[in-house]
Amino acid sequence: MSTIGEWLGANADLDRLDRELLLCELPGLTRARILAAPEAPLACADRARLDHWSARRRAGEPLAYLTGSRGFRDFDLAVTAAVLIPRPETELLVEIALELVQPGERLLELGTGSGAVAIALARDTSARVTAVDVCPDALAVATANAAALDAPVEWVRSDWYAALTDRYHLIVSNPPYIAAGDPHLPALRHEPFIALVSGADGLDAIRHIVDAAPDHLEPGGWLALEHGFDQGDAVRALLQQRGFERIETRQDLAGLDRVSLGRWS
Repeated sequence: MSTIGEWLGANADLDRLDRELLLCELPGLTRARILAAPEAPLACADRARLDHWSARRRAGEPLAYLTGSRGFRDFDLAVTAAVLIPRPETELLVEIALELVQPGERLLELGTGSGAVAIALARDTSARVTAVDVCPDALAVATANAAALDAPVEWVRSDWYAALTDRYHLIVSNPPYIAAGDPHLPALRHEPFIALVSGADGLDAIRHIVDAAPDHLEPGGWLALEHGFDQGDAVRALLQQRGFERIETRQDLAGLDRVSLGRWS
């Protein structure tokens, strides 16, 4: 039988916070107890679980997939390998949507994944929220998250707009926007490819969303899209070419272009 301190030492090549968070997945362990009692014993079964998790982490698997959860805004979401792990940058998309949507209006999220954006908006507004995804496994994760958080969202399986007939006052999306040859893709190999990559320049999904949005927006409705830090100029150009007005790009906390939006008149 080994101790907490021995396991920490044997896995010193991993980030300290990652090691502590994996330990906290064991019943009764908190970061405070880990720091206060490194001599506490680990049962053989617990050590085996930790060794399995650490091997997967060492191979590059994200911590969220090991623990099965990720925080977003003020709540936790269940995540699986079927969904993209929610990023802090996406909270900007939620903040912008909260500025734009009015009580009772219809709001649509395209490509919901874990349901993070739709759930946040359903919890923080009285808008009627619909969210779609083409992947049934992703919708299962999102539906379970919404049920656990008591968030009223209408879930629809759809390839972008394909199954939709209604019009909305606001459409938001964090679509795939990484270029097919991006050198950072190997580091993201554990996350669903379909949620990451969109054509040679990363803009195929955004082009489709922008082009078809007017058919699903009420007059005066807004479209807001998360995109890569170097895609602001291109996304604004797409919105302008399609006839959107009041176009702008907002920056994330790092000062990088992150969300572009426009109004359909």
